[in-house]
Amino acid sequence: MSVHSSASVKRITTHTLQEMKHRGEKISMLTAYDYSMAKIVDAAGMDIILVGDSASNVMAGHETTLPITLDQMIYHASAVVRAVKRSFIVVDIPFGSYQGNSSEALRSAIRIMKESGAHAVKVEGGSEIKESVVRILSAGVPVMGHLGLTPQSIYKFGTYTVRAKEEAEANKLVEDAKMLEACGCFAIVLEKIPATLAKKVSEAVNIPVIGIGAGPDVDGQVLVMHDMLGITQEFKPRFLRQYADLQSVMMTAFESYIKDVKSKDFPSPSESY
Repeated sequence: MSVHSSASVKRITTHTLQEMKHRGEKISMLTAYDYSMAKIVDAAGMDIILVGDSASNVMAGHETTLPITLDQMIYHASAVVRAVKRSFIVVDIPFGSYQGNSSEALRSAIRIMKESGAHAVKVEGGSEIKESVVRILSAGVPVMGHLGLTPQSIYKFGTYTVRAKEEAEANKLVEDAKMLEACGCFAIVLEKIPATLAKKVSEAVNIPVIGIGAGPDVDGQVLVMHDMLGITQEFKPRFLRQYADLQSVMMTAFESYIKDVKSKDFPSPSESY
């Protein structure tokens, strides 16, 4: 693991990310939700840490991202911020905290920034949330967009299948990406769309485009930590590369601990006072 010493740490900013796109350097992005894990992710050299509303799934056990609240997102974001020295921290504004009411959107974004110390917020949607995006940006809060499969709209879509396969939806997605850039968003996440369309979007805008299930021809990639570490085993879509099998490692450790406690092997005399 490449660990950055405190002397060499230079904070990633929106300007850094823009420069990375211009020179063709891919951007690495991963979710984190707590202090201990975020500290490791940051030390590894991750460019962006997303405090995702996926915490609703992997931390709280909900079926969708919808139930998580603004207070809960601020709690997770605050823990991550305390751990991080280098990575740029983006926080999802949760469902119901920005759609349809730009004043509420601004209040939500300001609460996240003031109470957690994060660096930016992320919102899902295109033209339908333009007013909220503009309102948040007007307060000086950096905004990352999110197009394609937007999990907060899962009941509208009715499925987690690939989005924008039809021409009309694909055209709207391109226009929405251009609109988000024109409004002032610093980056866009594209989730689960055809790779050819993602490439087209990345070339059509001057801001970084981060993909998840959007092919290789974008400016960076994002995954959910629990998925790529193999902590969650139920979710294995095509786009997921599992870099470890921590569920098996952890299960072995837990079973060994139980065995040692039951057999009175732990604690030993050398582990006692």
